[in-house]
Amino acid sequence: AFAQFDARATAIAAQFWPGPLTLVLPLRADAGLSPYVTAELDSVAIRVPAHPVAQALLRAFGGPLAAPSANPSGRVSPTRAQHVRDGLTGKIEAVLDGGACDVGVESTILGLVGAPALLRPGGLATEALEALLGPLPVGGSASKPNAPGQLASHYAPGAAVRLNADTTHPDEIRLGFGSGPADLNLSANGDLVEAAANLFHLLREADRLAAGVKSIAIAPIPEIGLGRAINDRLRRAAAPRP
Repeated sequence: AFAQFDARATAIAAQFWPGPLTLVLPLRADAGLSPYVTAELDSVAIRVPAHPVAQALLRAFGGPLAAPSANPSGRVSPTRAQHVRDGLTGKIEAVLDGGACDVGVESTILGLVGAPALLRPGGLATEALEALLGPLPVGGSASKPNAPGQLASHYAPGAAVRLNADTTHPDEIRLGFGSGPADLNLSANGDLVEAAANLFHLLREADRLAAGVKSIAIAPIPEIGLGRAINDRLRRAAAPRP
């Protein structure tokens, strides 16, 4: 009712929904959505979540929900109810607690306005989409974003972030991956699924340990599977702040 689904979009939705995949599709002329929802673009991003609490909320509401991340703009995304309270207490009326996020990183965003393009890597591994669609070019840009999560600086903790750190300086908190010494570890077993689920919570914990006097050194993470989404978030967390 809100977007134009062609045969390609319908097939992708049938294979990957419900789940961590957002499709950016041409907006129907009669969609009736506020331009605040679409940023006055002629496209709209749609996702069908798999979480039972989210599905129950949609059924109870009986319509579409515009759902931005529940955190101050540019800061570390929330994956637990307490994270939302930490950032937005006094600014929102309530928190619907469905437990800690299973996936941990935001959804993959696939652009289907014209040729398919990866607008944001995320909780659905890019390889799964490329097995169906072939190699995906990266779309959008920090200067002209056409989907969430494309700003150069995003997901940023208060402390400075250093990436691909094989060693740790005395004034750093180490966020590890795999074996080796670390103050906190995304996955001691080198499991990218576990690392993605832990990413934002442990980035918040590392920031707490840094306490304004240290920076955060993050171990190298493979650029495969969910590692692509993890590294995307970390690069933006480490980017110069506006």
